[in-house]
Amino acid sequence: MPIEFLGMGAGNDSTETSPATTPFFDPHYAARIARIHEDNNWDHVLFAYNSTTQDPSVHAAWVAANTERIQLRLAHRPNVSHPTFAARSFLTLDHIAQGRLTVHFITGGSQADQAREGDFLSKDARYGRTQEYMQIVRRAWSGESFSWDSEHYRFENFASGLAPFAGKRPGISFGGSSEAAWSVGAAEADIYALFGEPLVDAASQQEQILARAAAVGRTEPLRWQIAFRPIVAATDELAWEKAHAILARLESRRSAGEVIDPVRHYNQKPEAAGTQRLLAAAERADLHDRALWTALAKAAGGGGGSATALVGSYDTVTQAILDYHELGFEIFGLRGYDFVPDALEFGQHVIPQLKQEVAHREHGRTAEELLATRAAARARVLADAS
Repeated sequence: MPIEFLGMGAGNDSTETSPATTPFFDPHYAARIARIHEDNNWDHVLFAYNSTTQDPSVHAAWVAANTERIQLRLAHRPNVSHPTFAARSFLTLDHIAQGRLTVHFITGGSQADQAREGDFLSKDARYGRTQEYMQIVRRAWSGESFSWDSEHYRFENFASGLAPFAGKRPGISFGGSSEAAWSVGAAEADIYALFGEPLVDAASQQEQILARAAAVGRTEPLRWQIAFRPIVAATDELAWEKAHAILARLESRRSAGEVIDPVRHYNQKPEAAGTQRLLAAAERADLHDRALWTALAKAAGGGGGSATALVGSYDTVTQAILDYHELGFEIFGLRGYDFVPDALEFGQHVIPQLKQEVAHREHGRTAEELLATRAAARARVLADAS
């Protein structure tokens, strides 16, 4: 169970702390940032989705044509296309990428952003639709002819003439922190993605999801992903100087009334359960465990998304990530506040030692032994917190 790292496949260089210096979508920048990840030990890049950005599937196809090894994580919202069309689009992209695609299905955490594209379903209804959508897409990838007649979709005798690349279908990723999300992801996902919470909260969510997986008779292990904002430097002191400078820039932009994100609405009560959980952790303390800093989540307010940071020296953040890896998290989504230098620094100074340490710890151990060890680690973390 190797450790893997997912960075941001950005289309421009804007972040919460700095406005773009590139065009809104800059193909040259998009190819460059993906190659920087590929050349500096990263495993995946994410192509995010919201109602205002470039089409992430076209963006991903461009990156696929300009890279060789980096895995592509394509965010997709079910409201924007019919699942039979989407299934063929995903397979086409996976052929361009020669088997490097995983699709991240997002149900949507903002009712307003869903409505911008004509989606007025309630949140719970959207989860039901997402589950149907993933089921249809997976079945379409099998190549068999089938019909469908359920709550959200109806069609007859569909079959895709295009088969998965090299006989292996793309991966399915999913995230969410509500009870509805836990049930859907436990049944359908290959990878379950969470935001960066304190260890005890992350372990608690894992247990909730695993209980639902067992209840539906799932036998294939879930892979786990968790997301943080990395703020690293050669020493702890330098990393914290950087962290407080980032917080100051974010607060300054908000005070000046700058548009930090055209989709998310800062200072409004967040709708997504994952964001609510991050804010709840931030209310308990600014610093959790070894290096989890929640002050940025409070500063972002209702901004949503990944908003908690791992702050410290290369060694401190390495150990903090290993703490999460012991719980079973294998994929770490890490998006900095200055894409190019942050991807270079983390890729050169943190990822190599993490991959080396995980390979050493897992050498000669079976998958069953590793699963048991991780279950024991979760039980220990939960017991220590009770």
